[in-house]
Amino acid sequence: MNTTPDGMNTMDVAVNRRRHDGRGAGDDGGKKPSAASRLVALAREGYRFVMSTDGRPYAVALDGPNLALPLRGKAGLRQRLARLYADTYDGEVASQSALADAMTVLEGIAESGDPVPVSLRVGTDPAGGAIVVDLGTADGRAVVVTATGWQVVDRSPVLFRRSGAMGPMPTPVLDGDGLAKLHGLLNMDEPTFRQLAAWLVAAWIPHIPHPVLTFKGEQGTGKSKTAEMVVNLIDPSPASKRSQPRDIKAWAAQTFNSWALCLDNVSTIPPWLSDTLCKAVTGDGIVDRALYTDDDVVVLTFRRVLAMTTIDAGALAGDLAERLLMLDLQLIEEDRRRTEEELNGAFEAVRPAVLGALFDLLACVLAVLPSVRLEAMPRMADFARVLAAVDQVMEWSTLDDYLATSANVATDALEGDPFGAAIAALVDQAGTWQGTAAQLLEALPTPLVRPPNWPKDATRAGGRVKRLAPLLRSIGITVDDTQRSPGKQRHRLYILSRIEAADPAASDPAQASLWPEVAPIREGRTPSELP
Repeated sequence: MNTTPDGMNTMDVAVNRRRHDGRGAGDDGGKKPSAASRLVALAREGYRFVMSTDGRPYAVALDGPNLALPLRGKAGLRQRLARLYADTYDGEVASQSALADAMTVLEGIAESGDPVPVSLRVGTDPAGGAIVVDLGTADGRAVVVTATGWQVVDRSPVLFRRSGAMGPMPTPVLDGDGLAKLHGLLNMDEPTFRQLAAWLVAAWIPHIPHPVLTFKGEQGTGKSKTAEMVVNLIDPSPASKRSQPRDIKAWAAQTFNSWALCLDNVSTIPPWLSDTLCKAVTGDGIVDRALYTDDDVVVLTFRRVLAMTTIDAGALAGDLAERLLMLDLQLIEEDRRRTEEELNGAFEAVRPAVLGALFDLLACVLAVLPSVRLEAMPRMADFARVLAAVDQVMEWSTLDDYLATSANVATDALEGDPFGAAIAALVDQAGTWQGTAAQLLEALPTPLVRPPNWPKDATRAGGRVKRLAPLLRSIGITVDDTQRSPGKQRHRLYILSRIEAADPAASDPAQASLWPEVAPIREGRTPSELP
């Protein structure tokens, strides 16, 4: 049967024309409906209308992919409806005012129902809890992953939206050792690659925080190209690498349109961006003026999968340093370098097999994850549980490696903060120090050239101590600010103490076993064979 570009068959179009143009059988020449009315009728015959949980209206084709179309904007319903109107009414063009009136009515229809989840690239099937990954293809196919395996389905059980920043993913296949093929393209040793593989699997688990994948290395280590390939595995985009945003609204515009993105060549991170990146990990958001619709306010959500490339880890702030997975890359020898064209071709050739191997590993992880219990709860505990599950499946040690690397990152970040380093030196000398924020400023030697982030007064000093507390704790210095000074003023007291762990495993998290013994799942067993 012939169809229009919007998926409506020609018979339906003819019926629509007779029904709405005022010249059908039995019509006595009365006044025909307005263009806005006919637009609304056409839209309701071909689409249902929903409101997302973040307050944005969408249209979903009744007979087509399970994709949410924005009512306005590029590639939205407005453009499609204008074209359908012209096709239906012999080339008659709907005016801008008629389209605007129709969109207002359709927004009201969308608001009449309960909000529904609308996912971007990755979602969870509410019916069975399966993880669903949108392949980004025009036909709406998706990959459904459960604890028993994965499959490609023609219609996604999860409602997805698309953006101009998204690209299609190839159909995954099981073809040999996809992980080995990926490792062959990357400049990293085996322990580093295993952490990367575990992070890639976790990147498709949408309900947990994901540490910021940070590639560190000197010039010539292939940081940018590695980050580009990694991001294009989990969320392909024509612009997988982004420049550092200038403000929070520019950042919100980027994160709204991509599930995964990379900030390339980060040298310094201003405090507002450090806080915003932390929000992207934890899933916080803000309410602001609408950026994408004509609503008065919208909710800007921030939970995303992020990567960065950098040379200096000391430029990272304390809160952000605790939310990183730092991977060091090694210098590529001149005789091992490849051209950009050669790398791109090799990557495209192995991508289907790599995706198949990663989805296979994800299914195995989902099978064992409910049984994983951590005896200690490190920062990013949900991600740590995923690493523990990967280790059980593959007999790796990614969790120990991650904890050891995190401790090193925290130390590097503290060394890169002059105020924090001065506090650590003070406690190393005194063992335990107690006093107000003003007294702390007096006790610390002021650098000859005051760094930009050195506190200028007691109020700022107290705030900096609070922000540095996690990093100080990572090197064995506790910060207690629960006490007050005697007298009327009742100043807050800061008690800084060096704690020496009696158990070596307690002082070095990488030496601690954080999960119970579970029978390992040998490579080669399928998810359906798991207990």
